[in-house]
Amino acid sequence: MKKILLILAFAFSISTLNAQMLGKNQVNSRADSLRGTLTPLRTCYDINFYHLDVKIDIDQKSVSGSNEFTFTATQDFTKLQFDLFSNLKVEKVMYKGTELPVTRAYNAVFITFPKTIKKGSKDKFTVFYSGNPTVARNAPWDGGFIFKKDSAGNPFVSVACQGLGASVWWPNKDHQSDEVDSMLISISIPKELQEISNGRLRNVVDKPSGYKQYNWFVSNPINNYDVTFYIGKYAHWTDSYDGEGGKLSLDFWALQVDSAKARPHWDADVKPMIKCFEYWFGPYPWYKDGYKLVQAPHLGMEHQSAVAYGNQFKKGYLGRDLSRTGHGLKWDFITIHESGHEWFGNNITSKDIADMWIHEGFTNYSEVLFTECTENKAAANEYAIGLQKIISNDIPVIGPYGVNKEGSGDMYPKGANLIHTIRQLINNDEKFRQILRGLNKTFYHKTVTTAEIENYIAKQSGLKLDKVFDQYLRYTKIPVLEYKISNETLSYRWITDVKGFDMPVKVTLKEGSYTLIRPTNDWKTIKVDASITAANFKNDPLFYIATKKTQD
Repeated sequence: MKKILLILAFAFSISTLNAQMLGKNQVNSRADSLRGTLTPLRTCYDINFYHLDVKIDIDQKSVSGSNEFTFTATQDFTKLQFDLFSNLKVEKVMYKGTELPVTRAYNAVFITFPKTIKKGSKDKFTVFYSGNPTVARNAPWDGGFIFKKDSAGNPFVSVACQGLGASVWWPNKDHQSDEVDSMLISISIPKELQEISNGRLRNVVDKPSGYKQYNWFVSNPINNYDVTFYIGKYAHWTDSYDGEGGKLSLDFWALQVDSAKARPHWDADVKPMIKCFEYWFGPYPWYKDGYKLVQAPHLGMEHQSAVAYGNQFKKGYLGRDLSRTGHGLKWDFITIHESGHEWFGNNITSKDIADMWIHEGFTNYSEVLFTECTENKAAANEYAIGLQKIISNDIPVIGPYGVNKEGSGDMYPKGANLIHTIRQLINNDEKFRQILRGLNKTFYHKTVTTAEIENYIAKQSGLKLDKVFDQYLRYTKIPVLEYKISNETLSYRWITDVKGFDMPVKVTLKEGSYTLIRPTNDWKTIKVDASITAANFKNDPLFYIATKKTQD
């Protein structure tokens, strides 16, 4: 993203692994507010169940069908908003046998009921729609349908829509704060192909005109952008893992033309990954729906219980190590990263995508932890430090609220290094592990805010971390430790946007070791060994900070 070409290339690849960044210089419009703000027309109902029933015409690149909304009223109302991109036509909305009046504003759709829906009542309506969804030009860097061919010339079709919004292809309440409790996904496709979606396959039904309908049931809460499909000529094999939550089913779907190389490649990482992440994060969150790894016509996405894989069966990130340490070439980046989202992003989902660092920072850190599980802590530290080199510090990590906008792509490596810095402050790995597991238990299947995550970590660690989170997440710059050394005395202070910043940090007060000091925004002094000079003084790189040497 960024200031020099090399940083641009690396940061761009990080920030677009599984989210469509919407551009930091865009002006927020009414359309953005309708998409990103929780108005009374959206908060008046809580989604309980969807039945998405669509036919995908690959030749016409079109979709047609319906989505049934089952909801509970949170207040009395007569009108509500759901979302569907304006290039898709709402054919009709049916409620108890009656067609409801429909109005539109940009990608928001409004319906009015014939009588008041009473608070606490359960009700439902069905949206019928059709059209040609947006086709992604370069998924997952942008959002929409992907129409490709495999190497044998067979159709290879899917969708990626994080950030852009699931309403790019199906009608729903398109806001991360309200996850449906369960869902039936019915996708009809040409009968010579296979289709995979989230959850578990209930049945396959023959349909007219040479189509088959695949019916997948998701028995857990799921966020809208995770709802997906994959269409192609697939090979399928199964396995299982004895995990913390019992026997976890493992399903692997690779294109028939790639299955011979897919099986040994995936076998190398999946079970070690689940073992590692269950150790650090707690039980896999979707035992009822299982774990699936599905080859996709795009790089990757954290589609819940049906993880999208497109890394060409290479180690690293398309054969590269983003940390430049060598450790990232020992495992498949997409398998590890996208699966890590099953805990952070899918189990714990931010209410507003402005807080998407919760998804990406912790999941980027899952790569550090997998390195620790498969190698050692020293290797993990090297990997984390390596990621610091691709941080741009261009704009704040947290984006603007209420307009469906993310913050900086730094949310990946900067978020990971914030977490690694907090780990150093806690200085107790078992306590740190229990905090990560506690997050997934406390916020199990829930949507959250940054404040909730901050408060939980602070309370469980016993540390005052409010100013730390503020500086790293809400401002562009990282803390700068300003220092000077004279007469075997170190003078030091923090330069920060946050007033009263007082994060401890380790530095060299003598050669060969680091000592914890407690800077503030005011100058302090401490004695140093005669061997320490302004030229060789340094901070422990496990704390992600900058230093600035000043003159007397």
